[in-house]
Amino acid sequence: MANEKWIGLSLGTDIDWPACFEAMMRRLAPSFGTGKGRFEVKVRRILMDPFFLTDPSKYVLVVDRLTHWFKFAREWLKKAALMNDVYLLNNPFTFQSMEKHSAFCAMERLGIKIPTTVLLPQKEYPKNSPAYAKTTARYNLLFDLDEIADKVGYPLYMKPYDGGGWRGVTRVADSAELHQAYDESGTEIMHLQRAVEPFDVFVRALAIGPQVMPMRYDATQPLHARYVVDHDFLSPKMGREVNILTKTINAFFRWEYNSCEAIVQDEALYPIDFANACPDSSLTSLHYYFPFVVKSQLLWTLFCVATGRKMRRDLDFEPWFAVGDDRDLDYSEKLSRYEKLADEYFETARFHAFCAKRFGDIDSVLLDFFASAEFDDILCEKVRDIFPAREHDEFIAHFRGLVRMGAEGMFAPKAPGRGPRAGS
Repeated sequence: MANEKWIGLSLGTDIDWPACFEAMMRRLAPSFGTGKGRFEVKVRRILMDPFFLTDPSKYVLVVDRLTHWFKFAREWLKKAALMNDVYLLNNPFTFQSMEKHSAFCAMERLGIKIPTTVLLPQKEYPKNSPAYAKTTARYNLLFDLDEIADKVGYPLYMKPYDGGGWRGVTRVADSAELHQAYDESGTEIMHLQRAVEPFDVFVRALAIGPQVMPMRYDATQPLHARYVVDHDFLSPKMGREVNILTKTINAFFRWEYNSCEAIVQDEALYPIDFANACPDSSLTSLHYYFPFVVKSQLLWTLFCVATGRKMRRDLDFEPWFAVGDDRDLDYSEKLSRYEKLADEYFETARFHAFCAKRFGDIDSVLLDFFASAEFDDILCEKVRDIFPAREHDEFIAHFRGLVRMGAEGMFAPKAPGRGPRAGS
């Protein structure tokens, strides 16, 4: 009987992609190695209970969708990484960096076009803490909010420095709106960031390992309609830059499951949000692009388990800063060097060779799965979970069509030069 290596899923409210991931693992029944070194890869959902620091771990890799807000589970993940060498997607030791402020600072130093940004002191402080009152009275300088906003430039956005899924984000057009937004921010620490307006396109790129899928995004639409099916919305130049930028951010911070939002204006790319501990992976929002999530998650986790890839628990900014600080390099040259560093971190060439050798037929298996009654049951359960009963039939038909189109566009055999343009 073969040995077993387990992938764990640390989940919150996810319904759809975990069920698809589990179903595809059953269909693929992956095994690696030979003789006594042969092992099968299995998957299970993680249940939380009290743990001793010296407890062994069942898992060799965990896909985490929970610990950005569920602290008990986060501490278990840290223990698993430190004591048991469990590979984690994402690295819990960089959660502090996933506060938008740290990410903005780092990418600014790398020469990425971050819109003008300023960090404001919080408007209010906890009323039950005398230490706050004494410290602010002694050391906080008075400042002119309007003067600072004028330097940033209107329109601008006020948003929490640590992000949180559009939490507390306000578009500010003038002084009156500025003061109202700041007064309402309470104890939150807020950024002011120049709006990139008017813009040509808003792009959100989802990345799992070195696999990147840029998608046109319309934040004005309801969640189920924000991802627009559009294969040619980026020029080749902007497509390359989005791909490199996304991999650069993720390799820099050791994030292997993340999304990057950016604005394109006059063939210039401005990243505005790129630290997402739990990137949107839902069938009912990604629809057409949902099959990419399932395939990419399968391939990256199996690559990590099969090859014994080691998780990098620490950060090493210096090679990146050496490129960013080099004044003899233009922006395009810096991007090329960042891409090389990112591909070294992700072992991109080795990953693609592994996929071609071990899972060259995965597209046909995926195509069959997304046409199956098993997947349809998952889709129906997801729709019934989030939409009112009167809309079930409408949205079940809607998402059936879009996911089927996406699966056929990505996985069905096609003539050269046809089909959606995915990331590398």
